[in-house]
Amino acid sequence: QVQLVESGGGLVQTGGSLKLSCAASGIIGSITAMGWYRQAPGKQRDLVASITSSGITNYADSMKGRFTISRDNGKNTVYLQMNSLKPEDTAVYYCHVAGRWLGSTYDHWGQGTQVTVSS
Repeated sequence: QVQLVESGGGLVQTGGSLKLSCAASGIIGSITAMGWYRQAPGKQRDLVASITSSGITNYADSMKGRFTISRDNGKNTVYLQMNSLKPEDTAVYYCHVAGRWLGSTYDHWGQGTQVTVSS
């Protein structure tokens, strides 16, 4: 059974930093990409950042220069370093894993971790 365990969310003041972690277990096949999405109340879930197994990263425009995604392939863990946080970054952050097994693709979601940035 696949499990994505997220940690690192919390309450921080404007301009502060947080680091999110997501450890995946029970994964079969090969992971092709890991990433983070976020969803604020009343809004859709949007991509924050993603990273492929070869280390290619992709960021939403509003996160470029402030957020850094990284991963440890050996531990199936993805990180999101968030700096210069703003109140508009307040949301539930979800870990996402995409992979491939026997010619089929799959994806899994974490349970989400709350990030609240106070003004």
